[in-house]
Amino acid sequence: MPSVGEVLQQGWQVHQSGNVDAAMQLYRGVLRQVPDSAEAWVYLGIAQFDLRDFAGSVGSYRKALAIKKHFPIAWNNLGNSLRMLGEVDEAERCFKKSLVQQPGYLSALKNRGTLWVWNGDIERGLKSYARGLEVDPNNAELHRNLGVISLLMGDYKKGFEEFRWRWRMPGLGRPAVAAAWQAAGIAVPVWTGQPLDGRTIVIYPEQGLGDAIHFIRVAAALKSSGATVIVVCNPKLVPLFRSAPGIDEIVAEVLPSSTGGDAVAAGMSMLHGGLTQANYQGSFLEVLDGLYTRDGEIYSGKELFGDLSQCPGQGYLRVPGDVVGKWKTWLAENRDPSRSTKPLIGINWQGNREHHADVYRSVSLDVFGPLIEMDELEIVNMQFGHGVEQLDQVDFADRILRLPDSLDQAAGKFIDTAAVLCNLDALVTTDTAIAHLAGALGVRTHLLLGRVPDWRWLTAGDTTDWYPSMIISRQSEFGHWQEPVERIGERLLSRTNSR
Repeated sequence: MPSVGEVLQQGWQVHQSGNVDAAMQLYRGVLRQVPDSAEAWVYLGIAQFDLRDFAGSVGSYRKALAIKKHFPIAWNNLGNSLRMLGEVDEAERCFKKSLVQQPGYLSALKNRGTLWVWNGDIERGLKSYARGLEVDPNNAELHRNLGVISLLMGDYKKGFEEFRWRWRMPGLGRPAVAAAWQAAGIAVPVWTGQPLDGRTIVIYPEQGLGDAIHFIRVAAALKSSGATVIVVCNPKLVPLFRSAPGIDEIVAEVLPSSTGGDAVAAGMSMLHGGLTQANYQGSFLEVLDGLYTRDGEIYSGKELFGDLSQCPGQGYLRVPGDVVGKWKTWLAENRDPSRSTKPLIGINWQGNREHHADVYRSVSLDVFGPLIEMDELEIVNMQFGHGVEQLDQVDFADRILRLPDSLDQAAGKFIDTAAVLCNLDALVTTDTAIAHLAGALGVRTHLLLGRVPDWRWLTAGDTTDWYPSMIISRQSEFGHWQEPVERIGERLLSRTNSR
């Protein structure tokens, strides 16, 4: 009969394979037999955390600590769950307790730093990261974190240098074509700012769909430097990116995020033409890094497109006119007749729940309630996937126009969504992919940001060079959204009254 430790290890292996629910069953099975196993309660807490049941994980960690008080891992994990619930002071006490019990505990130093960074005390967070680097000077995650913070503070030189450490972290990979180059013996170095006249460069997204839409703009900068530019991307993005300037060829990636033999096979099927003649490669973010290295300034797009702040609707992506017209007709036919002359405002509140900072950037639909209930506006839902179920849980749902399920089914991913955006008077959104899509189209966008946003938005200001049509409303205190939402409402009304 296996021991408790052996069953927990079996559960952990299942957990690490990605089957968290099955692992939880094993952990709970141990607890039914041995309810005073502090280790089992910790494993269960980790599984609950990974399923975003932060309150549940807090309960499990507290049970572990009631059994075993000297347990630095449990104190650290409890602090991290409390961090996700916004219990800042209690989380700090837990991290401190963990570090007293195990001085130099790297995970606690990382989490303690992240606690303070995400709650606005960046200097305090940096001190914790610096202590972590004293323990492990080559820790890639800590260097990556320092890079992100430096970029957020506008220190792009240090930021890009430190951010390059991300490639040493697990989980970040290049597209299948990179494995195919290696298998075929083709050396394609990463571009770091070398001359490009007459050269071919293959570029590709590194992170999510929003990042891809945001940074596809680098293709135009490369093209203006004399390069032949080939983009390898998720097939979902191909229809949208056909309108992006500076691209000579778009190749749909066959197996995103694949590794090993499958990735090689997929890449081999893609190797043709320009892909076999590539002189350089790089992710969109690496290209931005290379442009900064070469030119000494951040590439926001102004250099290529000029100041578009006075030209609403002018962005670097375009939608076919017939598709825009189709959705203009649909919206006209389906709007509330009593509001047909009022501004049409899109709303989007929930990003990818798997994003590490989603708890800091997404909101519930209720937060937008004051905007939705304004008689001066008509609201259209632009939320898809996670979060859309909230439309059936609020008492003001009948005030929100819903788009048909056929959206993006015919023209291609994002094309119909982009066409709808082009028919709106404005979009109100949190930091999600649709915010970048609207900005890239030049649609007037009200961006709602948390206390400490993603690095590209910097720490202050209500405008951004990335998207001249975007207006930013920032949270001043973690968890408090009323003030920035009220600010958005005032701006929407001010524009409505000036029409």
